Amino acid sequence: MSADVDLDAVRTFVAAADAGQFSEAATELSITQQAVSKRIAALEKDLGVPLFTRTARGAQLTIDGQAFLPHARGLLQAEERAAASVRPGRRALRVDVIGRRLGPAGLLRDFHRVHPRTELDVVTLFDAGAAITAIGDGTIDASFRAVIVPARQLPDGIKAARVLDEPLQLLTGPNHEFAAARTVSPAQLGGRRVWMPGYVAGTEWAAYYDELAAEFGITIDTVGPNFGTETLLEAVADSPDLATFVGEQTRLLWPADYDLRRIALADPAPVYPHSLLWRADNPHPALRAFRHWLGSQRPARRGAGTWTPSWARRQASPREPAAGGPRASRR
Repeated sequence: MSADVDLDAVRTFVAAADAGQFSEAATELSITQQAVSKRIAALEKDLGVPLFTRTARGAQLTIDGQAFLPHARGLLQAEERAAASVRPGRRALRVDVIGRRLGPAGLLRDFHRVHPRTELDVVTLFDAGAAITAIGDGTIDASFRAVIVPARQLPDGIKAARVLDEPLQLLTGPNHEFAAARTVSPAQLGGRRVWMPGYVAGTEWAAYYDELAAEFGITIDTVGPNFGTETLLEAVADSPDLATFVGEQTRLLWPADYDLRRIALADPAPVYPHSLLWRADNPHPALRAFRHWLGSQRPARRGAGTWTPSWARRQASPREPAAGGPRASRR
C-alpha cells in the first residue's frame, strides 16, 4: 500500500460499502458512477486486493473489503479531527498563558472545572508582540498579557480587558534575612538584590519589573543563564542572599528540605496586571463563554494599598464588562 492514501478514494469506498451500490454512492458524493468506479479501482490497485465483488444486485464487500472498512472509517474520522483542530468555532479554544505555572493558567484550570466540556488548547508564546500577532491572524483566540500601551494603540480589532491583579511575593531560602518575616515592604528591598534570570529586556514583564525596581530602589539581577524553575529554586534555597519574585498564584513545588519561604509584599502590595486580549470579531463560541466567566470572577486584589506601574494605572481595573452582558460593577 502506498504511503500516500487518497482520502477521496477512501471516502468513496466507505460510501459504496454503506450504500451497497456504486450508483447510490455516486449520488451521495455528487459525482458520476464512472468516477466512483475509477476511485474504487485505484484504491484496489493501491492496496493490491479487491474490495468489492460486483453482482447484478450491486456491490458486495470481499473479505479484504470487510477487513479494511473499519480502518477506512478511522482514516476519515482522523481527517475530520485534524481539520477540526484548526477550524475556528470547531477546534478547541486556544489560549496563550505565557507560562503553565502562572496565575492565568490557574484561571483557565478553574474555568475548565466549571465548563468541563469546553475543549482547551493551552499554548505559551514568548511575548505580547507574538501574542498580538497570533490573535490578529487567528492562530490563537486569546492571550493573557500585561498590556503596556493604551488600548487605542493596539492593532485594529484587538481588544483588551484587565482580568486579574496578582499580588507579588518574595521567595527566599531559610537563611535569608527576611525568611522569618510575615510581610516585607518594597521599600525594605531597596538596595537589595532580587535575582531574576528569566528577565528579558523589551518584554512586558521586564517593563513591569523595571518600573518596580526604579520606584523602590531594588536591584534586579539578571546575571547567569536561565536553566529553568528547578535550578532557580535550588539556588535560592541554598543562598542567604538570593531572593526572587513570584506571583501569589504561581504554582511551585520543591523538596521539603529546601524550606523555601513565600513572603507577601505589602505597604504597598505590588500587583501584576494581567489582561485578556482577543480579536473583536472572533466567532469562537467558547471565547464568549470564557470572557463571561472571567467577568463574573472576584478580583484577587486591587485598589488602595496596592502598586502597579504607571502604564497600568492608566487602564481600567478588573473586571471589564462580561461579553454581551451588563456593565460589571466596580468597587
